[in-house]
Amino acid sequence: MFLKSIHHTAIICSNYETSKDFYVNKLGLEVMQEVYREERDSYKLNLALNGQYVIELFSFPNPPERASRPEARGLRHLAFAVDDVEAAIEALQDKGISCEDIRIDPTKNKKFTFFQDPDGLPLELYEQ
Repeated sequence: MFLKSIHHTAIICSNYETSKDFYVNKLGLEVMQEVYREERDSYKLNLALNGQYVIELFSFPNPPERASRPEARGLRHLAFAVDDVEAAIEALQDKGISCEDIRIDPTKNKKFTFFQDPDGLPLELYEQ
């Protein structure tokens, strides 16, 4: 197979500063590079998790809304692996981020839950 891994996920946000604060200060992703592209009136923020490039956060003037729920076609959610779902939920709640009730994956018997970014993008915590 010629594919090696997932390189990154691109996210377009409605409010750059709010989303940057969420992903960097609340979730703890690391800023690799931040570029303002004047010709597009757009920011591009490259974010890493544990040193691995994972998210490109974009801002564009007046981006159109995209259906997210219930079960809209397209990318469903972005999942983050955690060692302890309860501890991760507590850390998010300490930062004012609410999570859904914990569920159990019926095929793998692993705990998981969902929360949302500032634009309502579904994000998942999945216990390894």
